Amino acid sequence: MTTLFSLAGKTALVTGATRGIGKSIAEQLARAGARIAICSRKAEACEEVRAEFEKSGFQVLAKPCNVSRKEDLQALVDATAAKWGAPDIVVANAASNPYYGPLTGIPDDAFDKIFANNLKSVLWLAGMTLPKMKSGGSFTLVGSIGGIIANTVIGAYGMSKAAGHHLVRNLAAEWGPKGVRVNAIAPGLIKTEFARALWEDEKRARERIEATPLRRLGEPVDIGGIAVFLASPAAAFITGQCIVADGGVTIL
Repeated sequence: MTTLFSLAGKTALVTGATRGIGKSIAEQLARAGARIAICSRKAEACEEVRAEFEKSGFQVLAKPCNVSRKEDLQALVDATAAKWGAPDIVVANAASNPYYGPLTGIPDDAFDKIFANNLKSVLWLAGMTLPKMKSGGSFTLVGSIGGIIANTVIGAYGMSKAAGHHLVRNLAAEWGPKGVRVNAIAPGLIKTEFARALWEDEKRARERIEATPLRRLGEPVDIGGIAVFLASPAAAFITGQCIVADGGVTIL
C-alpha cells in the first residue's frame, strides 16, 4: 500500500457494516491499515464479523447499534473513542427502505422511518464526530443513484438519499475550513441483501444490465475501494462531492 492510499494509524467507524456494501467498506478500510469500528442492529452479526476480521489480522471493535436511536449511536462513538481515540474516518452506510411501491401509497410510519434512518441519523453521527476530527479527517455518506434519478418503486428512499447528498455539500462547506472533508458515494444497483427485491427479479435485473454500459450489476467490492480513496490522502482536495458508481447507468 503506497503512502498516498495508506490509512495506517487511522481509526475508522462504519455503520451497517456486517454485510453488503458496509462490510466491504469496513474490510477495505482495514486492509488499507485503519483500525475499524463496526456496527449492526444484531449482536450476533457483529460478533461474527468481528471474529472474521480479527482472523484476518485487523484491529476491530464491534458493537450493536440501531442508528435510529441517538443513544445507540452515541454509545458507538464513545466506545470507539475510548478504545482508540476520536475517529479520523466515518462512513455513514446504515440505511433502511421498508416500503416498495408508488409514493402515493406509502404509509406515514414508513416514510418517517426512511427519513429518520437515512437522513436524521447521518446528521446525528456528523454532530457526534465532525467536531472532534483533526484536519485531514473524512466523513463519507453512502448515498444512491436513487437520489439522482427517479424510481417508481423506491421513491421515498431516493428522496432521503437526495437530501443526504445535499447534507454532504452543506457539511463540506461548514467543515472545510477546519480541514475536514465530507463526501458521498452514490452506488447503482449492487447485489446485496438490501437490494434483493430489485435484482432478484430476473426480468428487472436483465433490463438493468442491458441498460448499463458495463453490462453487469455492481458487487459490494466495487464500492469498498471508493471509500478507501475518499478517506485517504489521495482525495485530500476532494470535498462536497457525490461519486457515482453505477456502471454508467446515469450517463445515458
